[in-house]
Amino acid sequence: MPDTHPKVRGVDVDANTRCGHYHGPTDINAIKMKCCGEYYACKDCHVEQAGHAIRVWPRNEWSTPAILCGNCNTELTINEYLASNSSCPHCSARFNTRCSNHYHFYFDMPAPNAQSR
Repeated sequence: MPDTHPKVRGVDVDANTRCGHYHGPTDINAIKMKCCGEYYACKDCHVEQAGHAIRVWPRNEWSTPAILCGNCNTELTINEYLASNSSCPHCSARFNTRCSNHYHFYFDMPAPNAQSR
């Protein structure tokens, strides 16, 4: 039976979407980049491999499925992901809470202040 899960690009990506940059137990979510429509394990993987700049998802497109849970392979909308309290609403797997420090790279929102990094 063919694998129908989205392909996740990146550096040394494992079966749960962890990569060479972020490989802790909760680093299990990938993002579909607005600029190219491809899933990447993280922003650094995109920078190294895509050959173009990241474009942020505008707020009016946050109902788009663009987050992949690396535990259950469910695609979440950006709104679902941002409201998830750092866990998958489908399988309850925990996501890295520090990912919120990087939201401004992916989503149209202000960067966190330097104290929260």
